[in-house]
Amino acid sequence: MRCAVEVKQIGRELGVRYVLEGSVRRADQRVRVNAQLVDAETDAHLWAERFDGDAGDLFALQDEITSRIAVALDLELVAAEAARSTEHPGALDYILQGRAAVSNPRSRGKFAEAISLFERALALDPQSVVAQSWLALALASRVINQMTDTTAADIARAKGLVGQASAASPRNATVHFAKGEVLRAQKRYDEAIPDYETVLAFDRNSASAVVALGHCKLMSGSIEELIPLMERAIRLSPRDPQIAVMYYRIGEVHLLQSRNDEAISWLEKARSANLELQYVHAFLASAYALNGETERAAAELAEARRLVGDDRYSTIAQLKAGYLGVPKIRALFEATYLVGLRKAGMPEE
Repeated sequence: MRCAVEVKQIGRELGVRYVLEGSVRRADQRVRVNAQLVDAETDAHLWAERFDGDAGDLFALQDEITSRIAVALDLELVAAEAARSTEHPGALDYILQGRAAVSNPRSRGKFAEAISLFERALALDPQSVVAQSWLALALASRVINQMTDTTAADIARAKGLVGQASAASPRNATVHFAKGEVLRAQKRYDEAIPDYETVLAFDRNSASAVVALGHCKLMSGSIEELIPLMERAIRLSPRDPQIAVMYYRIGEVHLLQSRNDEAISWLEKARSANLELQYVHAFLASAYALNGETERAAAELAEARRLVGDDRYSTIAQLKAGYLGVPKIRALFEATYLVGLRKAGMPEE
């Protein structure tokens, strides 16, 4: 057992604020790894996780554990740094606080908070590529998640910021992610795919890039690729704040392929993980209606309408006017999702 003074001493000697420590135990063909993140200044435990695996392929197990730790630490360290009190916050402090806000489960309030913090960072450092990228990312992401009343303005601002950031730092992974999000917000899914793939070339552990890539694959016609990508994202980050979106995407594919019971199971998991995602309620309304549960369907449709704040769920015609993917995918939406919404009570016109 280590004592508190050891971690504090390590922190001082190495000049680090956090220490990752752990242990490995093996029993027959099973391996257990325990890891924990410790604040070297206070000895406070910030995060702990246990990983179990089969010792039959130690290299694969090592890769999986390393990936999961990397993803978890990225989230935990941003949250820890953002929570530190600063008398005179600088641009980096605001960026970290904004990243912590946008890392929370999606909601209108969290997007507004993150955008405000990134705006403060940019005001302090107008040339900051990091601030430009994260602000663009947040603006585009709230459009994608249907949590803004200023879609056109958000996209225009995000596009301008990405242009600035890309000119200054064309090989930056966050810049590519922000560019992908802007293209996805514009429903230019095919064009967004190379940017998300570039992010993953820089960082194969980016669960967010995997999720975004999966959505683009679906909307551009490669529906069979989406569930494996979501399963990969869940393996990388099983406690991810955006786990609801991963569950939703799996449920979406099941619904589009007329596996209604599986769709309901995944969509209910998504709803439990985040009640603020209006599109989850809309898909549940469709799935319930297709299964003959009309009262539950009507309740979910009403909740989707309440959350979105505009008329996109008012009629079938309104939904069809939006982009439902390439013809192959659009046909699936029309044969399943829209049929269910009709049964849930959505009028045609």
